Amino acid sequence: MTERQKDRPWLMRTYAGHSTAEASNELYRRNLAKGQTGLSVAFDLPTQTGYDPDHILARGEVGRVGVPVSHVGDMRRLFQDIPLEQMNTSMTINATAMWLLALYQVVAEEQGADITRLQGTTQNDIVKEYLSRGTHVFPPGPSLRLTTDMIAYTVNHIPKWNPINICSYHLQEAGATPVQEISYAMSTAIAVLDAVRDSGQVPEERFGEVVARISFFVNAGVRFVEEMCKMRAFGRIWDKITLERYGIENAKQRRFRYGVQVNSLGLTEAQPENNVQRIVLEMLAVTLSKDARARAVQLPAWNEALGLPRPWDQQWSLRIQQVLAHESDLLEYEDIFAGSHVIEAKVDSLVTECLAEIDRIQEMGGAMAAVESGYLKAQLVSSHAERRARIESGEEKIVGVNIFETTEPNPLTADLDTAIQTVDPAVEARVVSALKNWRDTRYQPPFNHPRPCKALERLKEAAKGTDNLMEATLECARAGVTTGEWAGALREVFGEFRAPTGVSSAPVAVPAEAGSPLAEVRRKVDRTAQDLGVGKLRFLVGKPGLDGHSNGAEQIAVRARDAGFEVVYQGIRLTPEQIVDAALEEDVHAVGLSILSGSHAQLVPDVLDRLRTAGAADIPVVVGGIIPNADAEELRAAGVAAVFTPKDFGITGIIGRIVDEIRKANQLSPLESTEVPA
Repeated sequence: MTERQKDRPWLMRTYAGHSTAEASNELYRRNLAKGQTGLSVAFDLPTQTGYDPDHILARGEVGRVGVPVSHVGDMRRLFQDIPLEQMNTSMTINATAMWLLALYQVVAEEQGADITRLQGTTQNDIVKEYLSRGTHVFPPGPSLRLTTDMIAYTVNHIPKWNPINICSYHLQEAGATPVQEISYAMSTAIAVLDAVRDSGQVPEERFGEVVARISFFVNAGVRFVEEMCKMRAFGRIWDKITLERYGIENAKQRRFRYGVQVNSLGLTEAQPENNVQRIVLEMLAVTLSKDARARAVQLPAWNEALGLPRPWDQQWSLRIQQVLAHESDLLEYEDIFAGSHVIEAKVDSLVTECLAEIDRIQEMGGAMAAVESGYLKAQLVSSHAERRARIESGEEKIVGVNIFETTEPNPLTADLDTAIQTVDPAVEARVVSALKNWRDTRYQPPFNHPRPCKALERLKEAAKGTDNLMEATLECARAGVTTGEWAGALREVFGEFRAPTGVSSAPVAVPAEAGSPLAEVRRKVDRTAQDLGVGKLRFLVGKPGLDGHSNGAEQIAVRARDAGFEVVYQGIRLTPEQIVDAALEEDVHAVGLSILSGSHAQLVPDVLDRLRTAGAADIPVVVGGIIPNADAEELRAAGVAAVFTPKDFGITGIIGRIVDEIRKANQLSPLESTEVPA
């Protein structure tokens, strides 16, 4: 042990929430008892996108990827017996962030908490929702207003709260390079800070308090040196922007504050035990360097590419953090990379490239303009396509996937159906029933009719004007308004937004050179179109339900386009009815459905039934996503032609399989297998 006092560990979290508020509360209390030092709340997709559990788009999504919170009663049960004044709570919520913070504040007040002492974070980064995660609701302008109002409110009333967690995590998941990840996140920060400054809600002399509450949420991949240098570059650029653009003299207020979840994109379904060492390496990138150390860390579980992790899997990830913090000597030393010429050269290079890209975005009019023009999305789709191409060619090596693929039987996955957590399908019906009961009884004390209606009318009036929306939102929370009602009122005023997909403008990532796998697939596509007597094969890529993880769908759409298909892709958040209508209207030859949220069991059969009813049962339907083995078997039994999961990393091969299914459905003889090399 050195004489130097050991540093305090970072906040240790696990990202958790599922089924119901009651079940999630039990999970949180168990995790805290195991030594977790902060909460990280996962909300389900209806809550994230402003729908109540009984909305048509919520079908199959309730309680799947997080906890459903429909009103203050749910929030009350979520944090029962957890003193919020003593807790540091992170809430992964964006479009409906103001609403969830209002519910949290009201529950804290009911507990008797001093709200000025509440600590935690609301993610509240809508730009990355437009680009990668897909839970946006409102257009960029109104979304930025919600963010601005919330920041101004918290600085004045909840001064220890981080009202925004500018989130580059999902940008990397969507294919961002380190330069893109830093540049796009910093451009978002500039857009937000400019909006708060220009709103006049915070006096100029207090603007340092705004800057001091801006936090970041980043992704750490397995390229250890590059990721660690990325964090040092992040800090250096943030210091420069806050000093030079906003004139913040206080170095403490300019400090780059960030939390991290390490990369889930790189977790593999093949040989998933390898994910453990990937997670450890990625954690080291954001903890070893004291000068760029994360303030909070949450780690995914080894089996997230298979399905929903169990409590034991989450415990394993928590223990990884605890071993590093409490058994190693990491926290006993100053920054161990300081003075390294290798590190400094890499950081300098990243800073130079990022500042140039930030300037380019500012010349376009800033982050919001670059979202609306489609520039940012197209860049991400392109860089992701290039990465996938490197993996398929073997240039980028992934152990167990495209190199060292032989393996001993894995005892962890001997029974795949018990290697993941499953959500009881009956949960959705119980949640919907509870919501109905809430609506029926909220007119009784303490709410008293017609408070919900009055609160919603006040919210709409505030939205039409310039008042800060947080006070009207708090009134809605106290009046028993539901998540869907709050978002619905704002939809009436603000409208909705469908973000650019980036597919049509994405450049070719894999050239169809003579003799290449793509050239052979393209030949199959052309031959099949010829056999069917059509100019081009038409392929519809659909995203049913509320799952906004569109990266996979976009990559399939781009590769199908490059293979010669005419691709129909209308983006995320469609009902089965809309998908079938589009398939019939466009007269497609195949439908591909992409679902990562677990709602495949309900939504895919609905699409199949609607196609049969419309007399189009001969259109083959293929499905891709995180789909457990048992579910995949059920989908095939229901009539799905093929199921693809993360182990099927070869996109060109997937497109070839789709052509095969089109030929089979149209009773065309199979093309010789030698025409498409493995």
